[in-house]
Amino acid sequence: MKRNADQIFNKYCKLLYKISIIMLCSEEDAYDAVQESFLKYLNTKKDFNDESHERAWLTRVNINICKNILRFRRMHPTVDYETLALHYHKPEETGIMDTLMTLNAKDKEVLILYYIEGYSCKEIADMLKVSESAVKKKLERARKRLKEKYESEGR
Repeated sequence: MKRNADQIFNKYCKLLYKISIIMLCSEEDAYDAVQESFLKYLNTKKDFNDESHERAWLTRVNINICKNILRFRRMHPTVDYETLALHYHKPEETGIMDTLMTLNAKDKEVLILYYIEGYSCKEIADMLKVSESAVKKKLERARKRLKEKYESEGR
């Protein structure tokens, strides 16, 4: 019993959004979870016995997606630059962040992914599609450039 995408979306969108917003407390993440749930539905080869089976399947998929998003958040905590800047009271701490923001994109990328986002070298390597040793070398070089620039600014 498979129906077209419009029918399914209209029937279950509000339900899945409510579940997602309650679990994630983020509108953007809730929209992502709902969208991913419908994509999984469209890609499944499963035949549903009736509407309650279909609803239960979609609900379970949506809850699992929300759990994955929460797990990712827990494993990769993030803080935006403005929030970081508000919490620095010592000039030297603000200075290092200001210096970081003036680096080239490639240096900034690995430093932010590693130090601020908390990704491991292996995870960064997978994201950037380079070897783990290349990431370590990029980090080494970026640290060196950050230190040189920081010191040249007289900090």
